[in-house]
Amino acid sequence: MNHKKPHMANKPQTVTKSRVSYTRNHFAALRAFVQRVPAAMIARLYFSEDEHGHEATSGCVESYLRHMQAELVDLALEHGSSVLAEHLKASAKTHGSARLTAVTLKMVEQAALLAVAKPEATHNVGMWFRPLVARRLNDAGIRTLVELVDFCNRRGGSWWRAIPRIGPGRAQRILSWLRQNETLIGVHVAADVSLDDPFRAPESQRVTIDTASVTLVPLERLQLAHALSGTDGINRHSSFPYIRASHDLDAVRTYLHHYRDQPKTLRAYTKELERFLLWSVTVRRKPLSSLLADDCEAYKDFLRAPSPNFVGPRAPKANSRWRPFATAELSAESQRYAVRALRAAFTWLVNVRYLAGNPWTAVSDPITVQREDLLKVDRALPPSLWQRIRAYIDTQCGQEDGSYWRSIRVALLLGGDSGLRREELADARREAISPTSHGNGYGNDDETVWQLSIVGKRNKQRTVPVSSATIAALAAHWRDRELDFETAKDGPLLSTLFVPRTAFGQRKYADGTALAYHVDGVNKIVEWAMKRLIASMPDLSVEDMKRLAGTSPHTFRHTFGTLAAAEDMPLDVVQKILGHASLQTTSIYVQAEKQRMLREAASFYRRPKSDESNGKD
Repeated sequence: MNHKKPHMANKPQTVTKSRVSYTRNHFAALRAFVQRVPAAMIARLYFSEDEHGHEATSGCVESYLRHMQAELVDLALEHGSSVLAEHLKASAKTHGSARLTAVTLKMVEQAALLAVAKPEATHNVGMWFRPLVARRLNDAGIRTLVELVDFCNRRGGSWWRAIPRIGPGRAQRILSWLRQNETLIGVHVAADVSLDDPFRAPESQRVTIDTASVTLVPLERLQLAHALSGTDGINRHSSFPYIRASHDLDAVRTYLHHYRDQPKTLRAYTKELERFLLWSVTVRRKPLSSLLADDCEAYKDFLRAPSPNFVGPRAPKANSRWRPFATAELSAESQRYAVRALRAAFTWLVNVRYLAGNPWTAVSDPITVQREDLLKVDRALPPSLWQRIRAYIDTQCGQEDGSYWRSIRVALLLGGDSGLRREELADARREAISPTSHGNGYGNDDETVWQLSIVGKRNKQRTVPVSSATIAALAAHWRDRELDFETAKDGPLLSTLFVPRTAFGQRKYADGTALAYHVDGVNKIVEWAMKRLIASMPDLSVEDMKRLAGTSPHTFRHTFGTLAAAEDMPLDVVQKILGHASLQTTSIYVQAEKQRMLREAASFYRRPKSDESNGKD
């Protein structure tokens, strides 16, 4: 009887004899099966799609595990102790087949190590990594272990950035496993493929802060003298902590590492903890783990008006001009967010028994005015200006040196015609976009609508429509990359075109592989475009220029929402495209459109009427 073996993951052991090769995750699945975990759940947790693309059904998994159990019992009878063999024979005589408990299964596993598989270069990644990770790698065109090693070696330490939702944590575990099994796989992971700790700069770049220091440096470059380190903090928990942190910096870094797979949240929390920690050691001259409720109240007051030495223009973190705050005027919402973020961080530190108590629980949130309209939909571009911008950018794209404009056009249309957020635009990929004939319901190829699958806010996946104008813009942008959009199978939809002249940039782009824009890069190309539109676009009013000066990638998303509402697109459809959690949020666009209509009507009523029209129909 042939059994199709689903693929599993994890650390292998040496094979000297085997009837069927099993990975360590097969044993994990069998343990769950023996403990009566439902087969459907086991299939989801441990079995990825097989090489023919079929998902393992609960019936298939149950049959497979029963067969595996029987084979392991045979191996245990052959290689195990006489006591185990007698027990298994007695169980089989009583029940028809040997029944295993958690204890006897462990004994069977020890006797049946001969059945564990060895990783090989040609093995599918689905054999050795959990289904979720395997799917991410497959989506990036990585099918086998040798392809994975080659991908890492070509991309270097940032290889994982090209694969959505892998993150540095998973990437580190993958690299460790590959290096551990290099001899068996037969391919070598290059020494320079490493993931540096994002919260620790090289030793030569770190700055030690003591009780007399006024220097402000980012979290990754910060070192604290013993008096400020928190090693002897008065709020330290008396029992052993659940995390390995001997001082406050280690504890903060451990907390932030918890959000390693949520880059947007990680950036926000890092900023708030970085600011608070620097304030604690340079203003209060106290370790983080010695702060009391009155200290927290003082920081809450500090947020209303940060001291001048904490404020400066935006600058790279490696620059000496970097400061924790870019403005001395934080909005009430920003102040409230900071307090809540710090309270949540301290709650976690208490829960893991690093701190004995949370002083932020005694501090109330800053008072904010509850606004009905939290979306800045007033920043949406008016229909006429939106069309004029598109037409003008089209003319710039037609120029011989218009490749950069063609990149900008892709960003503008993915936001304005498909409602993508900035992060979604940066993460959008070719393998996630495809044509569909659902556009008109009659199968007319001339009206084919493309669809794009993206993972948006709150890690929710959704599908958005893509206009024919966007597809044409993408085709032109991909030709600039010397690629055919129609036949390409993977890659970022929007990619950088110019290789930096720095040594790092040259190494990064050495293999000619396209890299997606970072979210900050998307901001920069839109800002570049708006400056040139203001300077060169004809017939712009002062109001038009003000609107363009305040235009960001998110403006295009708001523009889509307001135009969709104006064209009477069903509100639930707009909600699905924009990925709003609540229909009430989407309804703001309808309200904004009504307000615009009333403003236009009022303007019409104020216009003088010609005498010829008086008394006439």
